[in-house]
Amino acid sequence: MLLRAAERVVPRLGMLALLAASCLAAAYALGEGGLSLALGTAGGTLLVLAGMISAMVWWYRARNRQSQRAVAEFVQHDAVPCFVTDADGEISHANPAAGKRFDAGAQTLARVFEEVFANPSAVIFRLMKRAETAGAAREDVVTRRGHVRLATHRVGPAVFLWRIEETAEKGQGRGGNGATLPALTVGRNNAVLFMNAAAQRLIGERVKSLDRLFTTLPVQSGEIQQISTKDGIRRVIAAEIRGSVGRSELYLVPAPEAVKQHDGADRTEADDARHMETLPVPLLKLAADGTVLFMNEQARDLLGSAAREGQHLSALLEGLGRSITDWLTEVAEGREVTNNEFLRVSQRDREVFVQVLLKRVNAPGDTGLIAVLNDATELKTLEAKFVQSQKMQAIGQLAGGVAHDFNNLLTAISGHCDLLLLRHDQSDPDYSDLVQINQNANRAAALVGQLLAFSRKQTLQPRLLDLRETLSDLTHLLNRLVGEKVVLTLEHDPVVHKLRADKRQLEQVLMNIVVNARDAMPDGGEIRIETQGLDLAEPMTRNRAVVPAGKYVCIRIHDDGVGMPPDILQKIFEPFYTTKRTGEGTGLGLSTAYGIIKQSGGFIFADSTPGQGTVFSVILPIHDEDELREPAKPAEGGLPMAAPAGDGVILLVEDEAPVRSFASRALRLRGYTVLEAESAEDALRTLEETDLDIDVFVTDVVMPGMDGPSWVRRALETHPGVRVVFVSGYPEDAFAEGQPGIPNSVFLPKPFSLTELTEVVQRQLH
Repeated sequence: MLLRAAERVVPRLGMLALLAASCLAAAYALGEGGLSLALGTAGGTLLVLAGMISAMVWWYRARNRQSQRAVAEFVQHDAVPCFVTDADGEISHANPAAGKRFDAGAQTLARVFEEVFANPSAVIFRLMKRAETAGAAREDVVTRRGHVRLATHRVGPAVFLWRIEETAEKGQGRGGNGATLPALTVGRNNAVLFMNAAAQRLIGERVKSLDRLFTTLPVQSGEIQQISTKDGIRRVIAAEIRGSVGRSELYLVPAPEAVKQHDGADRTEADDARHMETLPVPLLKLAADGTVLFMNEQARDLLGSAAREGQHLSALLEGLGRSITDWLTEVAEGREVTNNEFLRVSQRDREVFVQVLLKRVNAPGDTGLIAVLNDATELKTLEAKFVQSQKMQAIGQLAGGVAHDFNNLLTAISGHCDLLLLRHDQSDPDYSDLVQINQNANRAAALVGQLLAFSRKQTLQPRLLDLRETLSDLTHLLNRLVGEKVVLTLEHDPVVHKLRADKRQLEQVLMNIVVNARDAMPDGGEIRIETQGLDLAEPMTRNRAVVPAGKYVCIRIHDDGVGMPPDILQKIFEPFYTTKRTGEGTGLGLSTAYGIIKQSGGFIFADSTPGQGTVFSVILPIHDEDELREPAKPAEGGLPMAAPAGDGVILLVEDEAPVRSFASRALRLRGYTVLEAESAEDALRTLEETDLDIDVFVTDVVMPGMDGPSWVRRALETHPGVRVVFVSGYPEDAFAEGQPGIPNSVFLPKPFSLTELTEVVQRQLH
C-alpha cells in the first residue's frame, strides 16, 4: 500500500523538483532577508522530500524484484499452475505448468482466469484483500469444469503467489485417479453442485437436487436406497463424506443384488470388491459370523498392516462395552439395539479408535454385513480429556471444601497450642507434649496443602528464580533423602535460565519425584537431574497436551528403577493412586507435583519402560525480566515467639468460634484492643454503634450471609483508609479473581500461627 502510494507520486517528482529549484532560485535572487530564508528552507525541504521518495520507491522495487525472483525459482518445477503478480494483479512470472494450462500471453491475472470464473476480478480482489490481512487466503469454487481451488500467499510488500488446482473430468472421477465410481457434490438444502461423468452415465441426466434423484430422503450413509435413473429405479449403497461449509461428497455403489451377473456369482463378488476398493472411506465386508471377507485399502491403512481377510472382527477391534460377537449376531439377525459402536483398534502400536457403522446386506442365498469405519481417535481423545477434566474438577471441588474445613480446625488447634506454649518453658514436663501437638498440626497443614495443590487451588507466591541456584541449594536435602545406596548427579545447561515460580513449591515437586525414583530402586542406582533450554518454534504435542511455541526450560529426572507399564503410567498423576503398600504412600505426591506445575503455567510428562527406568520431564516457561524483590513474608513454621507490645483497635470478624477465640486472644496479648463479630452483618452493626476509630479489619472471606470483601467495601464507604487483613481456608484466587481490588488489603491463608497473625497486623498498622 505504501509502495503504491509512493509510485503515484513518482510521475510528479519532476514537478516537485522544479518547484524546489524555483524556490531556491527565488531565495538566491532576493538575497538576505526573512522571505529569502523561508523560500530557501521550503526549496531544500522539497528537494530532500523528492530524494527520499525516489529512494523509497527504488528500495521497494528492488525488494519486490528480489522476492519475485525467489518465488519464481521456488515454483518453477511445481506441477500446479502458479503465477507471481503485483498488488494490481499484473503477472511478473508464470511457471511452465501455468504456461501449458493457460494463455501464456496474458498480462493480468483477471485475463488468465476469464476461462475459469464468470467474474474473475471479484474472486481475485476478495482473495487479495484477505491475504493482505492474514498473509494467505484460499477459496474453493465449483465450476462447470469441476472443482477449482484458488490460493494466494503474500510473499512480499506487494508480491503475491497464486496457485490454481483443478479437479476436472478429463478421465478422472471424483473418487480418485481413474475411478469410475458415481460421485456427487451436495451443498445446502440438498442442492447437487457437481456430478462426475460416472454419475451422469448412471442417472442419465444432470440433476440439480437430491429430491429428483432419491425416492426417500434424507440419505442414510451405508444403507441401500433407491434412486431414479434413465433405466428406472436402481438400488445403490450411498456413502456420504461430510465436508466443510455445509458440503458433502456422496458416492453411489450398486447394491449386490443389482449387479449384473454375466459370469455367475464370482463376477458379483469381484464387482463388489472393485467398487468397495474405489470408495474413499474405510469399508469391510463381513460374513454373518463376523469373518472379514474383504477390506478396502482405506480400511487396511486404518486397521494396521497386520489386518487381513479371513480374520474375525474381534481380532481386529476391541469392544469398549459388550461383546463384539454378540453385537454382530444381533445385527445379522435384525435384532440390533444399535448399529453404531465405538471400538478400539487392537493391532496398532498407538491408540486408535474407530466408529463402526454396521449394516445387514441381503444378497441372494446369503446374509452379509457391511461395516463403514470412521477414525474417531481425535473424538475419543477429546472425550477422555473432558472426562479427566470433569473428574479432576470434581475431586478438586471436594478437596477445596475439605481443605477449607480442615484449615479452620487446624488454625484453632495450632493457635491454642501456640497460646499454651507461651505459658510454658522448656523445663516444664508438658512442654514436649505441646511441641508434638504443634509439629503434628503443621504436618496436617502440609497434607491439606497437598489437597489444594493437585486441585490447583493453593496460594502460590511466584518470583523470578535462578534455576541453577535453586537446584544447587536443594541438592543437599535431596542427597539426604535418597540415602547411601543411590547416587544423585546434577547436570546443568551452560546457559543460565530464569523462571517464575514459587520456590518452595518447585522444590516440593522435585522432592516428590526424587523420592519416587528412590523407591523404584530398592537395590540402589543412579538418579540424574538434567536441565536443558527448549526453544519451540512450533507447538509441541505430547500425551494429549499441547505445549505452545515459546522458550522453556526442561528439568529431566532419570532413574534406573523398575519402570512402569503403560496401564500404570497413564494413571500416575491421578490423586490417591499409588502402587505402594498400605502405609507407605498416600498417592498424593505426583498429583501434587502435577497441580503445582500446571498452576505455574508449565507441563509435566513421564516416560517409562519396564525394567529400564523412568524419566520425568518438567517444562516451565523462561522469564528474562530483571530480578524482582521478593515481598516480605511472615515467618514459617517454628515455635511461637512472644510478640512485642503494640496498640491499635482491631475489628475481628470470624464465623468459626474457636478460630475467633484464638485470634482475639493472640491480638490482645500483643496489646491491641479487639472488637469481635461473628458475621458480616454483626460487624456492620458494631461499626455503627462504636465511637472508636478502627485501625485494621481482620476478617474471614467466606461466611454465611454477606462475605468478607462485600462487607468491607460497604464499611470503607464510612470508614475510609482502614487497612484490611483477609484470612481464609480457601486460596486467595478463589475470591480475588474477577473482583475489583480492595486498597490497603493483604491476604493471610489459614492455618496461620500466632506469630504470623500478629506480624501481618503489625505490618498493616506500620
